[in-house]
Amino acid sequence: MRSRESAAISMVLLMLLTPLSGCFGAESGAPDSDDLDVRASSDAAGFFVDYTFEADAAMSVFIPYLLMDPMTQFVQNSTVIDLENGGSETIAILAPPRTESMLFMIGESGRENWPVRNQEESWTTWFGNGGSDGNGPDAIMRVVAENTTFDTVNTSADTGGAVGIKTVNIQRAMDIGIEQGGAHSTGLLHGRTVYDRLYEITDPANTFDLVDGKAGYYDRWAGQGNPAYEDAAQYLIQELSSFGLEVRQHRYEFTDIFQVQNPEAYNICAYKWGSEAVNEWLVFGAHFDVAPPANAVLLDPHTTGSRTYGTRVGAYDNTAGTSMVLETARVLAEFESRRTMVFCLWSGEEGGKRGSDYWTEYYVAEDNPDVTVTNYINLDMAGVNWPGGGGAPHGDPDPQIDEDGYPKDSEVWPMRVYIGPGPNHDHLDQPGMVGLSNWIGSDALGLEEQMGTLVGTNYSADTWKTDVWLDMDRPEIIVYEDTTARSDHASFQDNLGTVTVGFGGLVDGYWCYHQTCDTLQEMEEWMDTTGKDYGEDNTGVANLVNSLDMITWWALMTFFHCDEKPVLNALL
Repeated sequence: MRSRESAAISMVLLMLLTPLSGCFGAESGAPDSDDLDVRASSDAAGFFVDYTFEADAAMSVFIPYLLMDPMTQFVQNSTVIDLENGGSETIAILAPPRTESMLFMIGESGRENWPVRNQEESWTTWFGNGGSDGNGPDAIMRVVAENTTFDTVNTSADTGGAVGIKTVNIQRAMDIGIEQGGAHSTGLLHGRTVYDRLYEITDPANTFDLVDGKAGYYDRWAGQGNPAYEDAAQYLIQELSSFGLEVRQHRYEFTDIFQVQNPEAYNICAYKWGSEAVNEWLVFGAHFDVAPPANAVLLDPHTTGSRTYGTRVGAYDNTAGTSMVLETARVLAEFESRRTMVFCLWSGEEGGKRGSDYWTEYYVAEDNPDVTVTNYINLDMAGVNWPGGGGAPHGDPDPQIDEDGYPKDSEVWPMRVYIGPGPNHDHLDQPGMVGLSNWIGSDALGLEEQMGTLVGTNYSADTWKTDVWLDMDRPEIIVYEDTTARSDHASFQDNLGTVTVGFGGLVDGYWCYHQTCDTLQEMEEWMDTTGKDYGEDNTGVANLVNSLDMITWWALMTFFHCDEKPVLNALL
């Protein structure tokens, strides 16, 4: 794994070169950074900010970030603008939420082709490695705008040669103390709001509530008309409706082995209809049910020393994912989209993905055959991995999997970005989604040094993820194609052939997985790195907020990209 020191060196190099950046790589007589003034209405990262580009010479400028089209109000990935001498253009650009600078390229007026970074490196690293010389393999070309304000871009084999570089600094402001997650407490979306939502649903305060006796929403076991689940569903309906979304209740019956009809699938889905392709749906999902008790009495493994099965709270599995879907829905409800947005909270996942299975097989495939689900984003368990976690690989002196001790022998430790369908473990079946996930993570999320893409070439199908992970020096965040499918994304892959991307953490390796101790307090304690020999010295709350922020932003930015250009199944 590449060292964090290399990232620091690259950043220093970038700052040192910034005053001269227009001279590096640019052809003699070509416009450079001195000819372009970039003014921002704010330096706040994580917001759409108005950037004004003003030229002292005729030039073209490549803007490699998400931006807002003023005519359609759609979010667009990148553009190239032409500026005359003395001309200016103001564009609302999404300042990346987890970086400290932005980079713009300068070329001759009317320029068509431009170099770009590799999907696994940041713009800072790209520039520090001489990417502005235009000698690398990756490039784009501008595409003339059709029904939009700004030109779009597409991949190309021609870089167009050297470019000048203009950089601007951005920063993430803090609204609260850093120990409470202040480093990730601002932006149009941020981890602290997700944390607050997680707290609300898992609030342990005792009440006189007749359903579960708690201020939060406990005992959300799907099936049998469980009143606690029904109560929680009403909460979801109320919240999603308050965002201005159209909320639909999807109920299906499941016939058990005794031929009894049970309301096992009670999904809550919220819709915002697309402005251009109403029958192309982009879906966010998380299961809202929790693991039902296997015994009459639920026992805390911290007390008994042994694990059983079942929980009342399900903070990690899967109130965390539910909270991220709700907060993403709240934010995206304010945006126009080309395709229909759907935000679903599934039931029956713990019983075999029944909620998502019925919705995809019957509601979409059978009842709405004209609908195509272009992509699905799954949020199932998050917040007990990087940048904290009792089993995080930070500084662990033993890089091997423990053969005897629980839980290392049951699960590898990185945070997971899992993609599919991927029936083959030894090569990438969905390179488009893998590439997009790496592109977002390596720069906008600041994860270049933590990420690794796992492909099991020359390894056994049974152990390839662990083997490759160890060989790559245990990257803390892994991107890979999931060949197992233990969550709701499998329903979309199997029933609709949809390309999916999911974000999740530990399964069997988390002591409180499917246990009564799966609480927010447990997650905070698990993530606390204060005085430990791995990671940075942070509170559990700060690390948890950081993790929730990273994953939710990853999902949001994936949506923006896929709304403009869906990633379709390469196997079809």
